[in-house]
Amino acid sequence: MTPPPPPPAGQRPGLVDAAAELDEQWRRWTRRRATSARDHLIVHYSPLVKFVAGRIGAGLPRSVDPADLVGYGVFGLIDAIERYEPGRGAKFETFAAPRIRGAIYDGLRALDWVPRSVRSRARRIEEAISELERRDGAEPSDADLASHLGISEDELAAWLAAVATTTIGPLDRAVAAGHEPEANERDGVRAPTSIVEEDEMRTAMRHAIRDLPERERLVLGLYYDENFTLAEIGEVLGVTESRVSQIHTRSVLHLRSRLRAAELL
Repeated sequence: MTPPPPPPAGQRPGLVDAAAELDEQWRRWTRRRATSARDHLIVHYSPLVKFVAGRIGAGLPRSVDPADLVGYGVFGLIDAIERYEPGRGAKFETFAAPRIRGAIYDGLRALDWVPRSVRSRARRIEEAISELERRDGAEPSDADLASHLGISEDELAAWLAAVATTTIGPLDRAVAAGHEPEANERDGVRAPTSIVEEDEMRTAMRHAIRDLPERERLVLGLYYDENFTLAEIGEVLGVTESRVSQIHTRSVLHLRSRLRAAELL
């Protein structure tokens, strides 16, 4: 019997065996839909779910159980496994990560974990931004916002920090997440009045983003398009991470206020 070829130079035999085993499980799954193969793939890629859930959980309050995020993410992983076509050339991790994130965001939405007090403050900031823009024809400063709301700038910063937990996920989800869910949405069914066609929303958002102040546009672009962290954006702008978080939250609320004015939220 001819012995198997040696692994490439610098590659340990155990890694070759693990890769070969993974390839075999993918073949068993894609060709025969073997349940045992799918179970093997779920276990193998579970660290990816924990990684994605950990990144999302870092921006959430402690009241959100990390185990819930992982549980939601597993549904996204299973969906990715069932849809993935190895022959297409894309790495599975690249294909699966957005689906895992989406499942976690959907789980959070169904959980309705954002306190009403936080939504109320977000709405008050949105209304203040809208009223001051109409009055002055320019973006209000933090001092203007705080004065209009009857609070100090330190209190405004605290409000923005609390509201920041509602701005997770892709930008269209972050913007849409600001409304108060109706009763049947909390039961997992979206109300017809809350459904906004994705194309209509994205078109409106593109127009609204173009009219935002330059710094807000830059933060949104780096965060959502370039996948910079808030700390990395802070290095670009020369400000602290907490300040970037405030700018990001204000930017999302700014978009919400404009979309509400257009009756799209």
